[in-house]
Amino acid sequence: MKFDTPAKNNPIDQMKVVGQPISRIDGPLKTTGTAPYAYDRYDVVSNQAYGYILGSAIAKGRITSINLAAAKAYPGVISIVTYQNAGKLGKGKLNTAHLLGGPEIQHYHQAIAIVVAETFEQARAAAHLIQVKYERAKGYFDLQAEKHKGVAKGDSGGPGESAVGDFETAYTAAALKLDATYSTAHESHAMMEPHATIAAWDGGHLTLWTSNQMIDWAADSIAKTLGINKEKVRVISPYIGGGFGAKLFLRTDALMAALAARAAQRPVKVSLQRALIPNNTTHRSATIQRIRIGAQADGLITAIGHESWSGNLPEGRSEAGSQQTRSLYAGANRMTANRVSILDLPEANAMRAPNEASGLAALEIAMDEMAEKLGMDPIEFRIKNDTQIVPDATKPSADKKATKADEKDQPDANPPFSLRQLVKCFQVGAKKFEWNKRKAKPGELRDGRWLIGLGMATAYRDNVVTKSAARVRLDKRGNLTVETDMTDIGTGSYTIIAQTAAEMMGIPMSKINVRLGDSTFPVSAGSGGQWGGNSSTSGVYAACVKLREAIAQKANFPIDDAVFANEKISHQSQSFTLAELAGHQGIAAEDMIEFAGLDKKYKQSTFGAHFVEVAVDAYTGETRIRRMLAVCAAGRILNPKTARSQVIGAMTMGVGAALMESLEVDKRYGYFVNHDLAGYEIPVHADIPHQEVIFIEETDPISSPMKAKGVGELGICGVAAAISNAIYNATGVRVRDYPVTLDKLIVNMPIRL
Repeated sequence: MKFDTPAKNNPIDQMKVVGQPISRIDGPLKTTGTAPYAYDRYDVVSNQAYGYILGSAIAKGRITSINLAAAKAYPGVISIVTYQNAGKLGKGKLNTAHLLGGPEIQHYHQAIAIVVAETFEQARAAAHLIQVKYERAKGYFDLQAEKHKGVAKGDSGGPGESAVGDFETAYTAAALKLDATYSTAHESHAMMEPHATIAAWDGGHLTLWTSNQMIDWAADSIAKTLGINKEKVRVISPYIGGGFGAKLFLRTDALMAALAARAAQRPVKVSLQRALIPNNTTHRSATIQRIRIGAQADGLITAIGHESWSGNLPEGRSEAGSQQTRSLYAGANRMTANRVSILDLPEANAMRAPNEASGLAALEIAMDEMAEKLGMDPIEFRIKNDTQIVPDATKPSADKKATKADEKDQPDANPPFSLRQLVKCFQVGAKKFEWNKRKAKPGELRDGRWLIGLGMATAYRDNVVTKSAARVRLDKRGNLTVETDMTDIGTGSYTIIAQTAAEMMGIPMSKINVRLGDSTFPVSAGSGGQWGGNSSTSGVYAACVKLREAIAQKANFPIDDAVFANEKISHQSQSFTLAELAGHQGIAAEDMIEFAGLDKKYKQSTFGAHFVEVAVDAYTGETRIRRMLAVCAAGRILNPKTARSQVIGAMTMGVGAALMESLEVDKRYGYFVNHDLAGYEIPVHADIPHQEVIFIEETDPISSPMKAKGVGELGICGVAAAISNAIYNATGVRVRDYPVTLDKLIVNMPIRL
């Protein structure tokens, strides 16, 4: 099914099941500990051995010798795999670094060996007996020191640099100006479930039970890396204990498990030890961002410039902090740049809301600072510069020569937003949060020794749609099975897919069986970039449309007038049960949703507003969050209960980014020192107050037949800035370097007795 015209009325609009706050159907499995996560799959294959990965002890250089004698002699050891006996390996197109290092080393903790043994303890002990000698090379680990070497780099989100009008002239002539530099820290995904895989070979066929967000990507990458046909790879990942982008791509655990199983000639299970995850997998790169805003005295922005620097290995992507600045606020003269400096740190890649989470952390402080210069309320200033068209539309990337195909694939110049209710988010949020009680002058509100501040920020995230397929089968009992390789990373995919099928077919949820996360199923959108829910349910919608047509044909009913309800198909006075039409052999249908054209004619985005109240200890600088509110405009909400869970989870991650999360780099040796959950601080229950979420009622027919959008990443965008702005409102101390820890506050805070 091609989606190339705006959606009209369709069965989803009934909203009998879709749009209802139905509890997650996988909830009982999760809460009873019976959900089959990758490492726990004792049921899928027998005689499993254990693998333990050894990571490189240097960040850059080469291995000069590796002695395995003592490790091989250790009791229980079955085999050891290194670059010396792994065979020729390629690299998946989505991987930046090689997943098995040696003799060249690209980053600290790059996997250099895996020991296979009868028990985990034996594999671990033997791995520590491997003797490795290195020749260390000079590495570059400090973004600030390497910032000047940054080069503009574009990605699928747009070019590395953009310009509209004459920014420098307009900025110089502006009545009021802001020129400030901000920084965000290196961050780790810190998901609860580590990267884990069980690998088994059957002849030349490989099966991976793994924890991965994108099944088809994983199958493709492992096949390319091993040099085998993709048809000989099966990837299974029905339950994932958190990913946040860290499990979008093939990672070391899967490759090393596959190599180990081939060498041991038996199934092998591998779980990356927690200390390896930040240095061995991916992280969110730190950024340095310079923002310049020029405005008229009435608050109208005349010039806006946003330059962002991040770091990565060669070939790696940028953390494009200026991405949202191209679309979010009006301004006739504009300049943005996303630059990457080569760093010999572990690979930087997608982490929840890449680009916007980092970019809004800076931009939304700058907007508050500019509002203060103008003497305007921060919300009033943002509303003044609202826009219904994209002021800086994406053009063919400046860092590659544009082709005819590039130009054809670009959106129209200054396209309108398909739907933009940002101002309504501000208005609803301000009323609910009692924003009118905020004092413009910092330090005016106090509760004993606590200084009270209110802050807000805009939330923005593009709505990405991508093709997605599904298969549906109706059996003789009237049960419907849905199969798609879509994954559920704790987002509620099982539930919203079941809701979609139930709505389309007029079948109760209790008779829907959803099967996910298997590469033998039709290829879906997968989970990432907040595209998964909208796109995957659209794929199920397409398959159900085809099934409805097949059933109507069997009933000899015109499809346009047929009604599917109460497990029946009806037309005028006639009806049949779906079960009797399915018959003994059942009826199946498969289809794919393909998005064509509308995403080029319209800018599809999600919007929101975050409001935060903080209390800062006047004597110690300790910050406590008291209230949080998110108001989201993100198309039709398919399930308000699961959507709320996604938003409050994202808000919690935003608290971490604002107040505590930072991977600390040892700049001598190039590794993250706090590479476990003891040293890498994340929010706990005591840090998080009650969180409220309001969804603005809307449907967007431009987006998909579901008229929905994504929301899982919108919830983190802007949270850090809202917290920082609230801290400033409480204390009068402006911290531009995240995280806003008490040591950065206390040195500038006057004692208020």
